[in-house]
Amino acid sequence: MRAEVWGHCTVDALRVSGQEYERPGGPPCYCARAAEQMGASVVLRTRFGPDFDGAHLGGMRCPGAQSASPTTRFRIEVDGGSRRLFFRGACEPVLPASSDPDCSIVSPVMGELGGEALACARSGGFVMLDPQGFLRRAGADGLVSLERRGLDMSGVSAVKASPAELEAMTGAPGPDGMKLLQKAGAGCVLRTDGLRVSMLEGGRVYSIRLPNKDVRDTTGAGDILSATFACAMVRERDPVWALCFAGGAVQAALESGLAGPDKVQPAGATSTNASYFYNLLEFKSA
Repeated sequence: MRAEVWGHCTVDALRVSGQEYERPGGPPCYCARAAEQMGASVVLRTRFGPDFDGAHLGGMRCPGAQSASPTTRFRIEVDGGSRRLFFRGACEPVLPASSDPDCSIVSPVMGELGGEALACARSGGFVMLDPQGFLRRAGADGLVSLERRGLDMSGVSAVKASPAELEAMTGAPGPDGMKLLQKAGAGCVLRTDGLRVSMLEGGRVYSIRLPNKDVRDTTGAGDILSATFACAMVRERDPVWALCFAGGAVQAALESGLAGPDKVQPAGATSTNASYFYNLLEFKSA
């Protein structure tokens, strides 16, 4: 299985439970590790500067990624399941590239995918979209918020969004927003709301709930979910199992208690959790 991850590497200054860390971040770090655990060979479509230690990418291929500009930076203040994000500067845009992967995980962090690069990202295999980077705007102090913006869903196999992102794209944060994205062209629509993950597929909404345990750091959880879901869809061709695998990967990451990309756990933990979620799956008509 061949997977591509589109989005900037970042340097994240994390403040968690009164402690401060600086960690590599962004979709290339989280999505790529999660995809590898699903058996994928990963190519990164990203950019980073001389201030980023490429060793964190584990030898993955990232053609054209090196930039003379500093790496995109964020400050992230985490308090349990909530967080505040501050933008500190962006690297150069991601370069367009033609290829033919089995799945493309499109997850910009702050507007780094231009029209040509986005067209390339949406042209290959199963296309998993995390729209966060198309919706974010930074205030004068760097605090990131979302702006209202409709997005083209044509060619998107699945999209993952929080209630706030759904509302920004459709005006509706719940099931109605999920249906509007599906009508706009998205195949599956995943909604992440705290510890609950729901999926609209066909005419049904499927839901799982992660156990209510002490959560130390949720940074990267959405990337882990997106990558695992996309790779499971390529491998299993079953949206319900893909949802359970995605939830299982996130649960294993959160239970690790680790910060940054180190929280991505081996495939065995994901499979065990996936079976647990499959037996507790809820579903209803949309």
